Amino acid sequence: MPKENAPRSLDSVLTLRRVARQQRIIEWLGSAAAPLTSPELAQRLGVSVRTVERDLARLRESGVPVDAVPGVHGGSRLASVAWPRPVRLTAPEIAALIASLAALGPSETDSAASAMSALIEALTTE
Repeated sequence: MPKENAPRSLDSVLTLRRVARQQRIIEWLGSAAAPLTSPELAQRLGVSVRTVERDLARLRESGVPVDAVPGVHGGSRLASVAWPRPVRLTAPEIAALIASLAALGPSETDSAASAMSALIEALTTE
């Protein structure tokens, strides 16, 4: 049985860092007035441009609507949506998201903490 204070594997730590980076990328692309370049995202995140490009590719492969804007003022942006539509989730879907946020760290970002609160409230409020 593993000890409670045993260090996590390097793979687990790297996965959590990638998830946190991708969350931040989605947030920044969604709130930016203009497309953000990979070098700009890399600088903000403190990683290489190649790491950002891999993260963007993974997000696109996962179905996140990240658009590539060509040209001098190009970069990446989240497909524009005036306002996200309400999402209906089942209790098992909410549980899956809570477990994912718990693994990431429910306070890793302000939006993660807010999402965790909303999900818990959805499960506990009638």
